[in-house]
Amino acid sequence: MITRFFSLLGETYQNRKMILSLAKNDFKTKYAGSYLGIIWAFIQPLVTILVYWFVFSNLRDGAEREVPFVLWLVAGLVPWFFFQEGLNSGTNSLIEYSYLVKKVVFNINVLPVVKLISALFVHLVFIGICLLLYIVMGHMPGIEVIQIIYYSMAMFILVLGISYMTSAIVIFFRDLSQFINICLQVGVWMTPIMWNFEDFRLSGLLVFILKLNPMFYIVEGYRDALINGKWFWERPALTLYFWAFTIIMFILGTRVFKKLKIHFADVL
Repeated sequence: MITRFFSLLGETYQNRKMILSLAKNDFKTKYAGSYLGIIWAFIQPLVTILVYWFVFSNLRDGAEREVPFVLWLVAGLVPWFFFQEGLNSGTNSLIEYSYLVKKVVFNINVLPVVKLISALFVHLVFIGICLLLYIVMGHMPGIEVIQIIYYSMAMFILVLGISYMTSAIVIFFRDLSQFINICLQVGVWMTPIMWNFEDFRLSGLLVFILKLNPMFYIVEGYRDALINGKWFWERPALTLYFWAFTIIMFILGTRVFKKLKIHFADVL
């Protein structure tokens, strides 16, 4: 896995200018032709935050948070937005750039990376908005906030590994995109983003199962960085599990991608 990862890292560095150019172009053209342009990349997530804030701040009857509910909510939604957009766009990267896949000289390994970097642009803006919201509401995060870099990187690698697998399979099984959308719709509720275990007094085996979701580690990590003031090494079991899961997904993803790669151009 280490050899494969550094090989991919080397390819990414060698093609960094092309990747960045493609990512910028992908970000711009996604909303080309609309009056508001790239503003649409932020409108839907912001509306989602407002709806969840209104509903759960008025209807919930759970444990009190250390910060206002909207701050607690945003800390969970911001990483989920990236995970959702990154997985969807990464899965469809080869289909969307089929004209590049058919070029013999083009290194198609970088296409999922391009899509994730494009999604990362929006994610970085939302992190900035999130931090500004915390400051305005009088809850300045401590030094632990720098861990957002670590958790963003961890999430990037997780999504990249999954995307290598899904982007390869979806070419042969187009229904996979719809299946992923359903999984994401269920996943946002299975991940403690709008709720926590104390709200429903959950414990025991059910909590253990829910924590197997790798995004639980990321969401809790963002809250640790912004609210709880905890370092990632203070959750050793979760950290080891997350990276074990991520490494396995990266190995499987790159192997599936490499095995099916020779058939991409023919099917597309």
